[in-house]
Amino acid sequence: MLAAAGPIAVDDFYAIAAVLGVAAAVGVLARLAGQPLIVAYIAVGILVGPVGFGWVVGGDDVDLLARLGIAVLLFLVGLKLDLQQVRVTGPVAVATRLGQVAFTSLIGFLLALGLGMSNTAALYVAVALTFSSTIIIVKLLSDKRELDELHGRIAVGFLIVQDIVVVLVMIALTAFGGAGDDSVVHDAVAVIGKGVGLLVGLGFMMRFVLPPLMRTAARAGELVILVSVAWAVGFAAFTGWLGFSTEVGAFLAGVSLAGLEYRDAVGARLVGLRDFLLLFFFVDLGSRLEFADAPRQILDASVLSVFVLVGNPVIVMVILGAMRYRKRVSFLVGLSVAQISEFSLILVGLGVSLGHIGASTVTLVTLVGLVTIGLSTYMITYSHVLYRRLERVLSVFERARPVDRELAALGHQPDVVLFGLGRYGGSVAAALAHAGHDVLAIDFDPTVASRLDQPGLTVVYGDAEDPEMPAALPIAGAQWVISTVPVASTNLALVRALRDHGYRGRIALAAFRDGDSETYAGQDVELVLRPFHDAAADVVSRLEMRGDNTRRLAAEPAERAPARTLE
Repeated sequence: MLAAAGPIAVDDFYAIAAVLGVAAAVGVLARLAGQPLIVAYIAVGILVGPVGFGWVVGGDDVDLLARLGIAVLLFLVGLKLDLQQVRVTGPVAVATRLGQVAFTSLIGFLLALGLGMSNTAALYVAVALTFSSTIIIVKLLSDKRELDELHGRIAVGFLIVQDIVVVLVMIALTAFGGAGDDSVVHDAVAVIGKGVGLLVGLGFMMRFVLPPLMRTAARAGELVILVSVAWAVGFAAFTGWLGFSTEVGAFLAGVSLAGLEYRDAVGARLVGLRDFLLLFFFVDLGSRLEFADAPRQILDASVLSVFVLVGNPVIVMVILGAMRYRKRVSFLVGLSVAQISEFSLILVGLGVSLGHIGASTVTLVTLVGLVTIGLSTYMITYSHVLYRRLERVLSVFERARPVDRELAALGHQPDVVLFGLGRYGGSVAAALAHAGHDVLAIDFDPTVASRLDQPGLTVVYGDAEDPEMPAALPIAGAQWVISTVPVASTNLALVRALRDHGYRGRIALAAFRDGDSETYAGQDVELVLRPFHDAAADVVSRLEMRGDNTRRLAAEPAERAPARTLE
């Protein structure tokens, strides 16, 4: 909710400078104290907002910068999206999100009734508890470089599903508040029609307009950035005008450019702009928080906050466990719903404007938002530490080792056991199988087997971080165990588990990041695979150069890892 007082004036340069100075100082202190910057920025918003100094009071300019930051953030998420991954994770994202919304709404409604709320207020609170913050989750996963991991893809998928649900809920509430059932049906049909038209138009732009436009802009260097941002913000504004979420529009704008060769250059240049603009989103969020009735609602807010922080992740873990996902993936995805969203505040604000609920409900949801956003930021930041502490307890949320049944039916000894079937790992597994090797591949995405169906390759469902996994594998006679998992700590844990379970064969690990090769130095590893380095060296060795370049390359060959083959 916007505060009633006037906003910062557009030309009030000194006030904006003061806000930036406070944000910089608090950010430095937070970093020195090892605290997440998101929490620090929200605290800055409270400090400079109506509760504190009063410099930002629902400011139009701060809100504008915040919305631009959201558009750039979700544009970058769409820009990096792999459409093949969408086809794989789309169904689980829809099923998980809709299931979580249904269960959270039901339990939240009963909790709110138990706290003495009216049916209408309880319904608003219950729906508010189902929304998670797309902006916070995407920012945290991006900072941790986990957007491309399985749990990151699933989380982003169901956050997009959530944004669609938000639009439908807002339309239904507005229609219910202003007219009858016929209006609801009319609005729903209109939304479907506009949605289909929007996607058809976007497809036309992707096919005929955007490729030549981006090629022209790319010739002028910095113009490609301007065109990209203009497209992201413009399409987001267009979807907002149609009645959809501007967040969905910015995301789709990024998806529309994801297949072009310029996406990596655009993404790299926009990261700094994204981080700067998102500062204003979190400051704006903090400045909007209201605490008028907070002292007498602490108990109710505490009960609902515990439900969001614990109950929502548990619901997601139960659903993903039933879909055969491992406890690690389920836990990491579950943490992404352990807070309520800025949409929750918008929802209750809409309820007040429609006369359905009072200001006390807004204060209650505000308190829950402050608690859950703050604590969930820590939970996601330190998610892997939490997982290691809770690993044994979390076993109740996964099915009893389905890999055992799959391996029992294998009936033979593989030549190679390979962990990780991403882009690189899937290519390695397919190449080994094509060369005549018997390959057993393990991946923690249960849908991956359908993508790699070929003779000589058997895919089973498992997790490289599971210390008991080697005990279930037929590794005794395997010539090689290969891990193409991109996380060095996971690979080192796998090496220890393999040796602890008696494997004495050869191990190969992939080093995707700078420093991974040094991390593996001194470990009991036969071969380090460096995908990017080796690919570059292979290109140089295969180029046919002429004249002086040929002599120079012959005299100074490109450094590359020693070639090794499976024997």
